[in-house]
Amino acid sequence: MSNLKKFLQTESLAGILLIVFAAIAMIVKNSDLSALYQNFLMMTVEIRADAFSINKPLLLWINDGIMAIFFFVVGLELKRELLVGKLKDRKTLLLPAIAALGGIVFPALIYLAFNIDNNLSAHGWAIPTATDIAFALGVLALLGSRVPTSLKLFLMTLAIIDDVAGILIIAFFYSNEISFSALMASTLGFVGLFILNRLNVKRIAPYLLFGIFIWVCFLKSGVHATIAGVINAFFIPIYSDSEQHDENSPLDHLLHNLHPYIALGVLPIFAFANAGVDLSQVKFNNAFTDIPVGIFLGLFVGKQLGVFAFSFAAIKLKLSCLPERASWLQLYGTSVLCGIGFTMSLFIASLAFEHGGAGEARIDRLAILLGSIASAIVGYLILFFNRVDTSNSS
Repeated sequence: MSNLKKFLQTESLAGILLIVFAAIAMIVKNSDLSALYQNFLMMTVEIRADAFSINKPLLLWINDGIMAIFFFVVGLELKRELLVGKLKDRKTLLLPAIAALGGIVFPALIYLAFNIDNNLSAHGWAIPTATDIAFALGVLALLGSRVPTSLKLFLMTLAIIDDVAGILIIAFFYSNEISFSALMASTLGFVGLFILNRLNVKRIAPYLLFGIFIWVCFLKSGVHATIAGVINAFFIPIYSDSEQHDENSPLDHLLHNLHPYIALGVLPIFAFANAGVDLSQVKFNNAFTDIPVGIFLGLFVGKQLGVFAFSFAAIKLKLSCLPERASWLQLYGTSVLCGIGFTMSLFIASLAFEHGGAGEARIDRLAILLGSIASAIVGYLILFFNRVDTSNSS
């Protein structure tokens, strides 16, 4: 079985698990178990070594801790694709890169159109700019051979670029007051990683020790700790001594071993912890206020318009071409699926509106869920009723 096929199958199963765990969170939050669910997420977990301590609610350990491992794997995938994978080929990269740009600009503008006059709500402009790769590929998996592999590659590459953009957005727009002393301390860890990489050390344990040190420094610095995961990943060796790609390299070994745990463990846990919305607290009038309307329209309208319009322009300007064996309508259906924000949208919302209190059931979560579900259903129906076109017309 090819690496691509294994990846798609794992992501597809992860998408199904995300839906299941999000549904469980909604059910639990709106049942007699609601208080238990809330208390569980707010349970304090502390790690202490003499005077040094990290003391956070369980929800923040999930969002700042295990999600750092998720971003570490994203970094590993990105490095691999840039050096030896699909992103190495500029021709393959160009169309999804241009489409991803449209998928960031349009949703952000639509959101700001409703929230620009309120500095507090405008802070959530990045919420509808994300695409959830697991959820979106899970929907494509349900369509089987109706969707050409080229469109799956297009969506996967676009989602990876989206993740990179999300990482940069978090770093520049959603980091707290910066502690430069903690950041300076983290440079010791980066120096250690650089030396290990230059010496081509193949053992993984030394990299992980320095990585944990950097994560702690970032946690104390005000720069969001998940960023440390991405940076750490770029120091993991992918080449052998002969500068040839080695599929048994530390990077490939880590990616192969961690990816299933991330897709089938970390992301469902994140969904369960963050998707619980107390529907009894949602008033009908609140559903039509600026924040939820901006998020819903950003995901469901902005994403599909941005991705398809920028793709259309790139193809017509002959900067790229229509994905192999795909029709325009199929490309549009795939663009609609890009409105499935879910994991990254929930994560950015937790940063944008953290003043509301960790674990608070907010209307923004419901808007993310509804926008993602609407995009999934409409995108699925468009692709279901349009079989693969064997001609590659443009």
